[in-house]
Amino acid sequence: MSGHSKFANIKHKKEKNDAAKGKIFTKLGKELAVAVKEGGSADPANNSRLRDVIAKAKANNMPNDTIERNIKKADGDANAANYEHIIYEGYGPGGTAIIVETLTDNKNRTASNVKNAFTKGSGSVGTPGCVSFMFDKKGQIIIDKEEYEGDGDELMMLALDAGAEDFEEQEDSYEIVTAPEEFGQVRIALEEQGIPMAAAEVTMIPQTYVKLTDAKDIAGIQKTMDLLEDDDDVQDVYHNWEMEA
Repeated sequence: MSGHSKFANIKHKKEKNDAAKGKIFTKLGKELAVAVKEGGSADPANNSRLRDVIAKAKANNMPNDTIERNIKKADGDANAANYEHIIYEGYGPGGTAIIVETLTDNKNRTASNVKNAFTKGSGSVGTPGCVSFMFDKKGQIIIDKEEYEGDGDELMMLALDAGAEDFEEQEDSYEIVTAPEEFGQVRIALEEQGIPMAAAEVTMIPQTYVKLTDAKDIAGIQKTMDLLEDDDDVQDVYHNWEMEA
């Protein structure tokens, strides 16, 4: 499959984020708070999970002062809500597979909302593990060619030397894939060279993609995606729908 649609997914998310920065920043703030609490430190130098969430926040254009404010708030708030990390898996139209990662302080509310999102898009929530075997957990860094004017071969050598597993050049982007445990060091190597990243996070990458041609199926999965992305409890949505660029 052409990797072009991977960047189409990123651009789709960026457009959604630009239209609702407040909502995405709220979700990232929650993720920063959980990273501080579970990582045991508000210092990213001593908290690898926090470092990775900060990179994700920066890739989503969250200002540095907003990131720092969220970290300080989480570090100083002993009475902060305890969020539970729950993953839902299910099926969308046309045999598409969807994974939903949530952070919630009310799992009944979240379960109801997620089920509703699947149902309204003509899909269904499945059992744990029903589709996750169709994805690989990887570090993924996307570099937009419009934002990076350097040499592709040099970028590839930098990434591979830093520990990347794979480097792929697409029409409008470069994609760097790492093992989850190597993601941090590869991202840092790129940051140190001032290389802009359109996306930088540990994610679930589909092993194969499903192309939808029926307008009803496309409308259905788009409905599910919109409802999930608008839900404050939903942190990330992964799917194997091959979106058009």
